[in-house]
Formats: sequence, C-alpha cells, structure tokens
Amino acid sequence: MSTLDPRTRVPTHQEPAARERGAPDRAPAMRLGLPDLGIGFGLRIPHYPHIFQASPAVDWFEIISENFMVPGGRPLANLGRILERYPVVQHGVSLSIGSTDPLDFEYLRTLKALIRKVGSPWVSDHLCWTGAHGVNLHDLLPLPYTEEAVRHVAARARTVQDFLEVRLALENVSSYLTYTTSEMTEWAFVSAIVEEADCGLLLDVNNIYVSSYNHRFDPEAYVDGVPAHRIVQMHLAGHTNHGDYIIDTHSDHVIDPVWALYRRACERTGPVSTLVEWDADIPPFETLVAEGEKARAIRDEVARARAA
Repeated sequence: MSTLDPRTRVPTHQEPAARERGAPDRAPAMRLGLPDLGIGFGLRIPHYPHIFQASPAVDWFEIISENFMVPGGRPLANLGRILERYPVVQHGVSLSIGSTDPLDFEYLRTLKALIRKVGSPWVSDHLCWTGAHGVNLHDLLPLPYTEEAVRHVAARARTVQDFLEVRLALENVSSYLTYTTSEMTEWAFVSAIVEEADCGLLLDVNNIYVSSYNHRFDPEAYVDGVPAHRIVQMHLAGHTNHGDYIIDTHSDHVIDPVWALYRRACERTGPVSTLVEWDADIPPFETLVAEGEKARAIRDEVARARAA
C-alpha cells in the first residue's frame, strides 16, 4: 500500500511534482499499445438513417455496450451494418467497478462475447458505483477518495481487464456530492487507481469542468495531475448550467472553457482518440460533425506545436 504525503494527501508513488505543471507527455503514439483513432461520435438511433444513406466520413463510432448485449434482432443487425464501414469502440454504463457487490461474471461473459464480435480495441466504463445489494440505481455515483477505495477498485479493475482480455479504460465521472471521508483529490484518486490496476484512463474533459464548477476546484490542476501516458481516449460534451450547479446532460454544444481544457489535455498527451457525446436534444448529424471538426482543429494545432 502506498503512503500519503501529509501535506498534499496525494499517494507518494503518484506524486505529480516530478513533472512540470502542464508539461507534455513524450510517450509514443501507441498509448498502452492502443491506436489513436481520430475523432469519433456516439452512435445514436436518430442518426442511423443519415449514416446508412450517406456513409459520412467519420473516423469511428462509440457504442453503449449494454444496448447491444442481446442475442440478436435489429440492434445487432444495425451494428453489423456500422461495422462494415467504421471502427467501433465499446463504452459501458453497468460495470459498477466501485460497488461492494461481487463482480457480475454473467454480465462480463456477455460483454466479452460482444467485444469479440465488434473487435473493440479497448472497452471503457465509469469509475463509479451504480448500485448495491443487487439493486441497480441506474446512475453513475461517485466514490470516496480513500486509499481503501483505491485498493478495492484497482483489484476489481485488474480482474475485469484480465477476464475480458482487452485493455480496460476507466472514465472519470461528473459528481454532485463529495464525501467527508475523502483523503485526497479526485485526480490523485483516479491516478492511483489506473496506475495500480495497470489500465487505461478515459479522460472526460466535460466531466472535469462540471465537477470543478460544482465542487470549486481548479480544473487545470486536474488535467495536469493525471498520468498522461494512461489517457487512451477523451470525451467532450455539452452540459446544462443551473447557476449554482451544473448537470452533465450531454444536450448542448461544448462550451469554450471545456475546449480550453481539451487543448490543455492534448498539449500533455498529443493526439488521442476523441469522442463527441450528444445524448439529449439530439441535433442533426451535421451539427455533431461540426463539433468534431473543432476538436480536430485543436488536435492538429497542438500536434504542429509539439512537432515544432
């Protein structure tokens, strides 16, 4: 078990001070053996007609795994049509990696079968818990940032990754409460888990902004504080600002401060597979593509600057 620095409450084996604040990561393009797929979009039913008819020039799509963990029917038929044309990456919402319930190996076996069908280069889910005592609360609930939780989640993540035989990436979630028992910052907690589990990090830049607004911390410190070499994917999305708090609704355009955080993250990582999410008030596909092109422009500008 790592010890804690009493001044910072950051696990000493994860102490970020060894790297200058915001300094770029010099790791090779293949991050943890995984490729940069470019700019992708969440695959959503309202966009199926356009995708099937127009075959837009899209780098890749991300699917919600649970929507396709079925024995057959229209969902898998539509997925097959997508796989004929595009790379697909799986993203889950029901792993509940932080729960105290035993891991659900029936769920994991079904997930593994889908991974083999899709050929997903990695699989992701959220760093959270979604239920307890067999009850699914259908929400992404935050964890206390403690050493005990680090050990618990990291051990489960290693088991899942070994069972699935594909790289697991855990996503930081947006949150609306904190725990008085927390011993460290969220970014120190996330960093400790992905390092101890030897898994990937799906860095959701919008979630960082949402949580920083709700809990009044520095979002740039979060971006600078996670291990860049573990970031295999990033998420971008819009949200709903209610004044005193923000809800992560995925229902609007990405705002300028989130774009700035994305640029800062890219300066640390270089090009990383990036996904634009839009799950409510879904616009025409062209609107989604326009958001993706903004992300591509930032990636390209940062890549040119890093090359120079």
